Parts: sequence; C-alpha cells; structure tokens
Amino acid sequence: MTAPTMVAQCTAEFVGTFLLILTVGCNVLGGNAAWAGVSIAFVLMVSIYALGGISGANFNPAVSVTLGISKSIGGPGMDWTTVGIFAGTQCAAGVLAGVCYSLLFGQSFNLAPAKGFSWYHAGLCELLYTFMLTFVVMNVAVAKKNAAEKNQYYGMAIAFTVVAGAYGAGAVSGGCFNPAVALGIDLSSAGLGFGWSLVYIAFELLGAGMAAVLFKVVRPGDFGGEKSQITELVSEFLGTYMLVLTVGLNVLGKSKAAAFSIAAGLTSMIYALGDVSGAHFNPAVTVAILASGRCPDLTPAKAGMYAGVQIAGGIAAALTYAFIYQGATFALGPVGFSTWAGVSVAEIVYTFVLCFVVLCVAVSERTKASHLFGLAIGSCVTVGGFAIGGISGGSLNPAVSFGIAAANIINGGFFYKALIYSALEVVGGVAAAGVFKVTHEVESALPEGKDMEA
Repeated sequence: MTAPTMVAQCTAEFVGTFLLILTVGCNVLGGNAAWAGVSIAFVLMVSIYALGGISGANFNPAVSVTLGISKSIGGPGMDWTTVGIFAGTQCAAGVLAGVCYSLLFGQSFNLAPAKGFSWYHAGLCELLYTFMLTFVVMNVAVAKKNAAEKNQYYGMAIAFTVVAGAYGAGAVSGGCFNPAVALGIDLSSAGLGFGWSLVYIAFELLGAGMAAVLFKVVRPGDFGGEKSQITELVSEFLGTYMLVLTVGLNVLGKSKAAAFSIAAGLTSMIYALGDVSGAHFNPAVTVAILASGRCPDLTPAKAGMYAGVQIAGGIAAALTYAFIYQGATFALGPVGFSTWAGVSVAEIVYTFVLCFVVLCVAVSERTKASHLFGLAIGSCVTVGGFAIGGISGGSLNPAVSFGIAAANIINGGFFYKALIYSALEVVGGVAAAGVFKVTHEVESALPEGKDMEA
C-alpha cells in the first residue's frame, strides 16, 4: 500500500489538532464543567481512529517530540525533520482554532495557573500528565508489539489519559498537556495577557522527554535490549504512581467526575503496560492472581516485590499531590455517618469485584477479553467509586490506602487505617481467587510465563 504524502499527513495533523483545540475552547467558554473532559477526550479519540492511518494522529507537538527522541536513542519513532513539520502544523492549527472559538463566543479565556497555585505547581501537573499521554501513545501505538497485535484499543487508551488529567490536574493548570493547546489559548487571549504558554510548553516537552526515556526502560526489546525484572518493577511503579496521583488530584480538586477520571487513568496504564508486567498496580490484584494458581511465573517472592513497588508508587504519588496542593491532604476512613462495619463490607465486596474481573478478563483463557480487558478492569473503579465512595471512599487498593494515609500524616492523620483497609482489600482479593477457581474450574493451568496480559 502506498504511503500517504506529506501533504496528506500535514492536512490530517491540521484537521485533528484544530478539532481538538476548538473543542477545548468551546467547552471552557460554554461553561461545561461536568462533561468538558469527556468531550475533549472523545474528539481526540475519534480523530485518532479517523486519521491514525494517515499521519499517526499525533495532534500534539509533545507526542511528535517523544517520537523524535525515541528514534534518536535507537527505538521506533520519527525523524526530526518530520517532527518539525508536524509540530509547526499542529501549532498553526491551534492558533487558528483559538481565533475561531473566540469569534464564536465573542470572548476568550486566559492561560494561567488556577488561583492559589504557582508556576511550579501548574508546571508539575503539565509535566506529569503530558508524560502520561505521550507514554501511553508510545506503548499502545508505537511499540513494536503493536505491529503483530493490531490492537483496536489504542485510540481509547490515549484519549482516556485526557479524562484522567482533565479532571485531576485541570483544577491546577487548566489541563493542556499539549503545546499546541497552550499556544492556541495564550495567543487567542493575548489581550488579557501573554506568556504562560512558554512555561507550559517547557514542562510539556520535559514530560515528553521523560516518556521517551521511560519507554526505553519498560520496553528494552524495542531498543535492542533484554527485558528484566527491573523492567517489570518500573512498570508497576509507574502505573500505580499515576493511578494514585489521579485519585488525589481528583479528590483535592473536588472533581465532578472523580470515579470516571480515576478509572480512565487506570484503563490507559493497563493498556500501556499490560504486556510488560501484567499491569497489576494493586497489591490485592497481585494477591488474587497468586492465590488463583493460574500464573506460574508469579512466585510469592515476585508477588512480594510487586506489592512493595506498588505501595512505594502509591506513597510517592500521594506526596506529589500533597506538594501540588501545598500540604493539603485528605483522610482515609468511614465517610460521613458510615461505620467501620459498612467500610468492611464495601471494601471487601468491591475489591472482590475488581480482582474477580481481572482474573476473568486477563488471566482466564476461556473468558479473556483480548481487546477490552483494560476497559473492563478500569470500569470496576467507576462501579466501586460511585457505589461506595460515600461509605469508604472506594479505595479498593492497598497502594491507594497506604498513599492516602501516608500523606495525611502531614496533617495529623493516623496511618493504622491503611492497615485496616489493606487487610479488607486483600480479603476481597483472596475471595475473588476462590470464586474464580469454582467458576473456571474446567480450565487447566496457564502455560509457563502467562500473566495478566492480552
């Protein structure tokens, strides 16, 4: 099949970027706080599916730069000439989109950190979620395994990083994660002040560079290296870190879509790293898989290391959101008038749901969902978050519990609550393994090396 011409590719990049930034502006100026993140993410998703086969559907200079860095260090990616052409096209589309939404509404909005936050708070949010977005792009759309896998979830996985970041970090920085977005907003509102786009772009490009480096760490095979246990542990740390960070930012930012945002972040990271480490990101999930006996490669020693790095990732993320919110944290424990008895039932039951679904869609050969496994698992967080958020907070994960409790020590919180929550969550995981053995008793043990992969 003949490759698309550069004119076709640049047109695709212009159209996709223009639609993305026009949608950003219309949602902000239209005051659509509840659904703005979903609307923006979904225009990105449909554009990726529509134009990915033409230009690669970057629609973001940070994505193009990540591809350039990756190629420069010996991996898959894009030459710097194409990176420059694409980035210029994307920025031009962003500026035009900014002018268009300003004319549509007769007004514009300024780019700046939210009230009460400094440049480094907003910059850190931009760095981390631009990292997340570009890292997921590299893993689900660029990694060599995708040529054979031909996955159909790539557009959803990429778009869901926007849902995660928009509702989490958006309350701090506005949630650009894209130099073309930052530049388009800043230039269209130049009458209100100009300059913040330069700060945002600097942090976004740092996030892009971090994504390229860590892509090499988790996929050394794409760079001529060999996979090791360190690779798996880094994968588990990164996935858990981004999950718990999204939890904290949503809670502290009083997000209108916290459960969905958190679930979207989990879904994206599962798709990105499922074939690297199994993408457990949760000690209760690791315990459930170990207890199921279906993954010979997951030994008790390895499970212990997984749990250790997951908890470390959770604590690191909690300290990060506490830094961003200048020392603000929140407590772990019964919500409102709920009791510890209610918390016990809630955490056991919905951690069971999460772990049972993991076993069914990612471990079982009979019920494995080859393309929808990440969405199914992430949706369990949406289910639990809305169902029991008003009872226990809906942790469902010892790494989340440890992170929340550890950060809250800063403000006089008690760490012992994390131990109670974690015990309940592990009980839910073990129960899931027990029921799984009954429902899937006809299956034989998986071949050596199988884990939570698709």
